Amino acid sequence: MPSSSLILSRRDLDFLLHEWLEVESLTKRPRFAEHSRETFDAVMDLAQQIATDHFAPHNRTADENEPHMVDGKAVLIPEVAKALKVFTDAGLMAGSFDEEYGGMQLPHTVGQAVFAWFKAANVGTSAYPFLTMGNARLLLAHGSQEQIDTFVRPELEGRWFGTMALSEPQAGSSLADITTKAVPQDDGTYRLSGNKMWISGGDHELTENIVHLVLAKIPGGPPGTKGISLFIVPKFLVDEDGSLGERNDVVLAGLNHKMGYRGTTNTLLNFGEGVHTPGGRPGAVGYLVGEEHRGLTYMFHMMNEARIGVGVGATVLGYTGYLHALEYARTRTQGRPAAGKTTASKDATSPMVPIIEHTDVRRMLLAAKSYAEGGMALGLYCARLVDEEQTAEDEADRTRAHLLLDMLTPVAKAWPSQWGLVANDLAIQVHGGYGYTRDYPVEQFYRDNRLNPIHEGTQGIQSLDLLGRKVVMQGGAGLQLLGETIGATTARAAGTEWAGFAADLDAAVARMGAVTAALWGTGDPDVALANSHVYLEAAGHIVVAWLWLEQALACEGATTDFHEGKRAAARYFWRWELPRTRGWFDLLESLDRTVLDTPPTVL
Repeated sequence: MPSSSLILSRRDLDFLLHEWLEVESLTKRPRFAEHSRETFDAVMDLAQQIATDHFAPHNRTADENEPHMVDGKAVLIPEVAKALKVFTDAGLMAGSFDEEYGGMQLPHTVGQAVFAWFKAANVGTSAYPFLTMGNARLLLAHGSQEQIDTFVRPELEGRWFGTMALSEPQAGSSLADITTKAVPQDDGTYRLSGNKMWISGGDHELTENIVHLVLAKIPGGPPGTKGISLFIVPKFLVDEDGSLGERNDVVLAGLNHKMGYRGTTNTLLNFGEGVHTPGGRPGAVGYLVGEEHRGLTYMFHMMNEARIGVGVGATVLGYTGYLHALEYARTRTQGRPAAGKTTASKDATSPMVPIIEHTDVRRMLLAAKSYAEGGMALGLYCARLVDEEQTAEDEADRTRAHLLLDMLTPVAKAWPSQWGLVANDLAIQVHGGYGYTRDYPVEQFYRDNRLNPIHEGTQGIQSLDLLGRKVVMQGGAGLQLLGETIGATTARAAGTEWAGFAADLDAAVARMGAVTAALWGTGDPDVALANSHVYLEAAGHIVVAWLWLEQALACEGATTDFHEGKRAAARYFWRWELPRTRGWFDLLESLDRTVLDTPPTVL
């Protein structure tokens, strides 16, 4: 495949996978023993080709022709189904899954890089396999063997797609307040009734069946989140021989129309309203996953995976926006060098220059590059932790990877969702007046990416998770491990040109520890958590600064333009972005009560 693309940079992905993360070393482990650098590259080539030829071409078409309802069914443009058939026929749905289920057993790190091509090329179409893979992984972890054989295998073959049905119109993110009810039946099944809102991929005609994973409460169970159970509710029931049976009582009640992700059906689903009554009885037939009242625990398996995936999706939308802006800046001529630089610059008849010659345009591009490539490093590093957690030979290494991944998950979701969007904002600015028109795709990238700060838990929810749970879990073990891991990198930088960066990063990590202690030392959780979003921003910038130092060290001795670009972006993040944390920590350390003490009545 050609290395030049406006979807993603293959050269950067190769650098991250091979020069930095050294994924080929994973082939020494039994699970990946049949793989090599050649097989990894071949799958990456395949992903780039399919994304380029089948996903990217209809990205704008799907945006301009949203799904709509006809006779109770969701109708999509035909290109979506065609692209997804190519994707599934190539075996990419099962790429990281076990050979036992038809998978390739790719490392999760490689699988994340492979799927990044599809998210960047067409985030709306890629949402269907994204949700299906997460659905299948949850069932493999917590479902019975019968459920795996019945539902997971058809998903990984691409014949059925899957969803996660959590939110409800009145509850939103407050899952404790869901009211969907599941009544146990004599045959071991349950009958569900209720409504689910904002269900991506909740209905379509792309596949033979849709496997909904639904959160519901069994009557008589504990109140709040402790009473939530998880159920498989297929659109069509499945007979013992695996064939499709009668229609289940799950009905598409309406489509939501969002500013982005327009190619993904976003639905209101009604369960158990009597439109379809399997066996002549009311309620949608559901199958309990695992034990009663442990549904939220199981669902977090899919939600945490989705959070990292959303972060990668936000990164690649910012990334493709950056690449489009870079291409535009290199080819768009406008203006002349600043007056005084040369005699010719003062001559209005002298040739105009590409706008990349203007320093402020280079500033914007360098900032966008630092956010996009920094976010990609964060997503792939987290994927590498998944591989360590699952396949490291030493149990201590697996435990360490699990703890660090737990610590980084809210950052991996929230930081790219904020700063990938800033990269898209800068891409529009680089395009000038054209950036706001539909003549160029950067305005769509922005609209698509604006959804990600809300997807899979808002920025505020992620900040409460980080400061309220992750940094204090196990007596602060996660925060300590993060500090030690960053410290190992800064120690490697001693005596190099990056020693100053390392020293500033060490100081920021120490400040984060001191501020964390000060916040929780108040003894007042309300004060500690009132400005948690600021803590999340500071922590995120420290983590990405660390990963930029890692990338800079991985460039040692290389002098190509690519590696010089890496060093320039690392230097930018060190000099321009890391200093932001000082002001954020000053605010946090002051225990500011402005927001906490502002009564709702005055707003």
